[in-house]
Amino acid sequence: MRRVLTLGLALALTVGLLAGVAAAKPDQAGPPQDVKFATFNASLNRFNAGDLAAELSVPGSAQPDVIAEIIQRVRPDVLLINEFDFDAGGVALLGFQTNYLSVAHGTAAPIVYPHRYTAPSNTGIPSGFDLDNSGGVDDFPPGDAFGFGFFPGQFGMAVYSMFPIDTDGIRTFQLFLWKDMPGALLPDDPGTPEPADWYSEDELDVFRLSSKSHWDVPIEIGSSTVHFLVSHPTPPVFDGPEDRNGTRNHDEIRFWADYIHPGRSRYIYDDNGNSGGLAANARFVIAGDQNSDPLDGDSIPGSIQQLLNSPKVNTKVTPSSVGGSEQSALQGNANTLHLSDPAFDTADFFDGFPPAPFGGAPGNLRADYVLPRENMTITDAGVFWPVSSDPLFPLVGTFPFPSSDHRLVWIDVRVK
Repeated sequence: MRRVLTLGLALALTVGLLAGVAAAKPDQAGPPQDVKFATFNASLNRFNAGDLAAELSVPGSAQPDVIAEIIQRVRPDVLLINEFDFDAGGVALLGFQTNYLSVAHGTAAPIVYPHRYTAPSNTGIPSGFDLDNSGGVDDFPPGDAFGFGFFPGQFGMAVYSMFPIDTDGIRTFQLFLWKDMPGALLPDDPGTPEPADWYSEDELDVFRLSSKSHWDVPIEIGSSTVHFLVSHPTPPVFDGPEDRNGTRNHDEIRFWADYIHPGRSRYIYDDNGNSGGLAANARFVIAGDQNSDPLDGDSIPGSIQQLLNSPKVNTKVTPSSVGGSEQSALQGNANTLHLSDPAFDTADFFDGFPPAPFGGAPGNLRADYVLPRENMTITDAGVFWPVSSDPLFPLVGTFPFPSSDHRLVWIDVRVK
């Protein structure tokens, strides 16, 4: 099934092309090297279109300074940032590099990424339908958009890389329709006898699977290509008994689980109309805020296990921190009911009682993942979550947070 590349996607691809021309490709031959891949939901989202671009156009804004320092402390080679508002001119993408990452913060040295990429997000794009079944179209615009957002591109994504990006090989899946996934968990209206009928047939004819987008960004590391598979599935909350966000979260995660298996990816098509997933021998790293803990929280049971239990994925080393364990114990409340190891937590969510609005307090969860292919050796891994006595603890703090409610997660993998 062919899909037409939208003007916005073409514009964003140009942004990616222009961002990557500055540095030459490293030598093709060489010994294996450890490459640090990371994901960070940095909460670089703002209330109005253009606000983030304007803020990052000048140095000195407090929250971006803290985000930049965390990145400088960890120093990833390839980084996904979730919740980074998209603008078609790439102003925010460049501004964060020039005015924040390239500026020293305390004893943290500047870090320069010569290669950058961003593209449109489904967030905030009006669907023209009453997707939340509230009785009117756009009576609450984010509820009727293809992805929750008050303007197009809010809560978007950005990739920064020390290594060249094969811009001609990038694939985006912003337009892939949810109904075109075989066996999709389409939500059901509990008030009717018909199954999977929360969305009408007309709505399903336009409803996109990805709440933001799914990108396959090929990173050229010496003579090897590693496909950086990045996304940010919707949180499995803020809905009703139909669980439309929980089911979507499950299938957004499933998308990559199918994409990395040639026998299961034939149904997939990208925004250029090209079908299929990764080749059988392709290297990859899956990264992003998946909004799903293996044992805790509100996601459909087994959602993240679609990746964690995949024979294609290396889970021998789990990123962890001492700070996550400490904060779980100190904050208590919902955390005392959790089954997952708090050392693996990556997000510091509200954990108090009584329950928070829109549902129960989730407590701290493992929400963010960096998962390489099974034949790529993990040499080190971690979550940037210092303990409270550490001088760097103020960079993450506690709820309400000074930087983000998520932590930067990283792995070092051996690329031969």
